[in-house]
Amino acid sequence: MKRRDFITLLSGAAAWPVVARAQQGERVRRIGVLVPAAANDPVWQARIGAFQQALALSGWIIGRNVQIDIRWATTDAAAIRREAEELAALAPDVILAAGHSSAAPLLQATRTVPIVFTLVQDAVAAGFIDSLARPGGNATGFTSWEFSMGAKWLELLKQIASGLTRVAVLRDASQGFAVSQFVAIQTVAPSLGVEVITVNMRDAGEIEQSVATFARSPNGGLIPIPSAAAVRHRDLILTLAARYRLAAVYWERLFVAAGGLISYGPDLVEQFRQAANYVDRILKGDKPADLPVQAPTKYETVLNLRTAKALGLDVPASVLARADEVIE
Repeated sequence: MKRRDFITLLSGAAAWPVVARAQQGERVRRIGVLVPAAANDPVWQARIGAFQQALALSGWIIGRNVQIDIRWATTDAAAIRREAEELAALAPDVILAAGHSSAAPLLQATRTVPIVFTLVQDAVAAGFIDSLARPGGNATGFTSWEFSMGAKWLELLKQIASGLTRVAVLRDASQGFAVSQFVAIQTVAPSLGVEVITVNMRDAGEIEQSVATFARSPNGGLIPIPSAAAVRHRDLILTLAARYRLAAVYWERLFVAAGGLISYGPDLVEQFRQAANYVDRILKGDKPADLPVQAPTKYETVLNLRTAKALGLDVPASVLARADEVIE
């Protein structure tokens, strides 16, 4: 979909009074959406666009039988909390929580309004649900990454850069999931002959200084663990990887399309299409407590051959064969 089409599609996210345009006698349902990004972020535009397209395929037409209030809260935690409280106070029929950083404040704001979340790591540990099979409360949705993914990232990185002996794992230490994924990476590291260290992502200055120090020794690589902080600092991470010639593996295609080496992870846009199905079911009477939280079923590997060449890497045939997309 073209950017102009996204803007047109997203323009329906105004305020509730627009429902007056609905056909007379038809009940208009209200959906809230909380996005931890700026409205001009193309990655999030694609995700929310997919959500709205999937809703339309289920018969939900903006201005006729549904009104969608999208709150682009940026990445600022205070702004996200404020928008979460405002959305909850409006008491829509259901709210889409786009990401862990949106789900947490929404569930602090309401335990009655139905919530469908996406891109959440460990919903049980976070206290969002009772169990994956029976969420039990007002929230359900889709998880993104299992703990074992960390080991797979390191294995893939070692495959594409066989001389790798050291890896810096960039993480948001405030997230328990990041700690668990580091443990998964650390567990497999000895068998691959790799030493792993942690780099915290509190701010840009800390990331830049820590990576510069790490890069003073040879044969290094990077693994950013999924988090809002990694997305917020994605341009800096890509710049540092290129500057210090560090092989890096990411969890999502957007990094590779922007110049990163390789990614392996779930199709995150697909999660928003699936979320639309859960929103549809809730609008038709299902309860979040009865809808099981789902794990990803579709994974993809994306490789940037230009970046591999710039790093002097000879990509093995096995890695090329497993790539779902190759950027040349």
